[in-house]
Amino acid sequence: MPVENREIAKIFYEIASFLEMEDVAFKPYAYQKAGLTIEGMRDSLSDIYKKGGEQAIEKIPGIGKSIAKKIVEYLKTGKIKYYQDYKRKYPIDIQALTSVEGVGPKMVGQLYRDLGITNLEELRKAAETGKVRKLPNFGEKTERNILQAIKFAMRSKGRFLLSQIFPYVESIKKELSGIKGVKKVSVCGSVRRMEETIGDIDFLVMTDRPKLVMDFFCSQPKVTKIWGKGPTKSSIRLKEGFDVDLRIVSEGSYGSALQYFTGSKEHNIHLRKVAIEKGLKLNEYGLFKGKRKIASKTEEDVYMAMGMACPPPEIRTDRGEIEAALKSFQGKKGLPDLIRLKDIKGDLHCHSDWDGGKDAILEMAQSAIGRGYEYIGISDHTKFLKIEHGLDERKLSLERKEIDRLNLRFKKQGINFKILQGAELNILKNGSVDIADSALRKLDYAIAGIHSDFKMSKEEMTERIIKAMKNPYIKIIAHPTGRILKKREGYSLDINKIFRLAKETGTILEINSCPERLDLNDLNIRKAIGFGLKLVINTDAHQKEHLCNMVYGVSQARRGWAEKKDIINTYSLKKLLGFLKKN
Repeated sequence: MPVENREIAKIFYEIASFLEMEDVAFKPYAYQKAGLTIEGMRDSLSDIYKKGGEQAIEKIPGIGKSIAKKIVEYLKTGKIKYYQDYKRKYPIDIQALTSVEGVGPKMVGQLYRDLGITNLEELRKAAETGKVRKLPNFGEKTERNILQAIKFAMRSKGRFLLSQIFPYVESIKKELSGIKGVKKVSVCGSVRRMEETIGDIDFLVMTDRPKLVMDFFCSQPKVTKIWGKGPTKSSIRLKEGFDVDLRIVSEGSYGSALQYFTGSKEHNIHLRKVAIEKGLKLNEYGLFKGKRKIASKTEEDVYMAMGMACPPPEIRTDRGEIEAALKSFQGKKGLPDLIRLKDIKGDLHCHSDWDGGKDAILEMAQSAIGRGYEYIGISDHTKFLKIEHGLDERKLSLERKEIDRLNLRFKKQGINFKILQGAELNILKNGSVDIADSALRKLDYAIAGIHSDFKMSKEEMTERIIKAMKNPYIKIIAHPTGRILKKREGYSLDINKIFRLAKETGTILEINSCPERLDLNDLNIRKAIGFGLKLVINTDAHQKEHLCNMVYGVSQARRGWAEKKDIINTYSLKKLLGFLKKN
């Protein structure tokens, strides 16, 4: 996603929150919808505006005249007066406050009006001194939950979602690559390892014009602070709050520098020990035997000279990859053949406008076809989630007729693609689900997930999920641990017990690609594979643009050592249908 798209989307989300604070009707939804649309666009708004002016902006679905004018205002001036007026009226960090689980815009408004709270630290102090519980509609339990959520949010402070960082990585890399004399640009660190949250961005550059590169790097419009500028290393902070480091590296040391700065720290420490055991010395400049450099130009050269295969960056965490790389070099089974994005043949957890999603079933299907998929699963929410316009048994039946009609249309057009009907059921507090078995048996598959009552005991939550898994019509458990990155921890859960039962029942566990979820996480993915379980990587897309989030789920699967054979949506349509029926 282009950087300016993300920035404008962020502004619109904040405007929506301010409007909700004031209890304004309808407008918040319009700005939320515009933000979602913009966030999912591949084309930059500035390019669209250059080609077609304000009229072209107005033609974007979900963008009305008023919002189009604000987009144009930002593209021309870098600001939106309507937003700036709200920021002056409410000098609060609304993004940070609403990141606390259970705290919405209306609650933020009440906290500001009654207690003058403008940021997380002020909210923490007010909750610790018992001021929050005294407010109407709060109480002691709410205050306690807020304190727990703040502690979790503070632990994530200074880290950004991978999806938040990625547009800036792509933008900076593109700019650097276009500078005269630049021969190679690589991103390193936690971004290259595709970690779920990122602290900062690291770049390596090979160039014969280092001063030109450094001058550009430190003079970018979004730079708010230069931590240091030198001939081979510079460090800056961007206005979004994260730091970016750039190092100039010679061609002769590029591979060893790329290995070193990719990390992780634990991987590098272990690797240096291996080098020492072999009578070698490894650092960012190369691999040395005595004073003679024996490898440095490529990462593969460095690992090979140490008698190792080159482990993929995502698994360089010192969790067995070094031992596996040594085995692979000897021709034994060692490093996994990690799943790739191109292996994915469909997405089984997608929402449509039937349950309040943005796009029609046909639009979702056409987008999936454009990605080269063989199938898409429409898994709209069911009736318990009224806020999501959940479907009841009658609406599921009507939706089935629409899907059958579209599949017949594809067949007549000679399009080798199929829409499958699933549903995302709600696992209720007692472990039952909110749709009758008589309706479930008519679906191609059913997904079940928890969307309420998150704070149950470990034993109760585990039994709640287990009861749902024993339902023969439930094939997939969605976002199994319920975590929301930077917002809440997962449920208290006996994950090993869940894995053992999934093995017995043949239940498939989801790797949810939504950037805020990435659930299962990498450790649980690897553990699930150890139990012999099958997994599915889904986007949980609520609009067609979200289908591109598959990359984050695949990256998470790779970090969990998943191979193609472990993931059911790498199967062909025929194999998938046979697997679901057999299961």
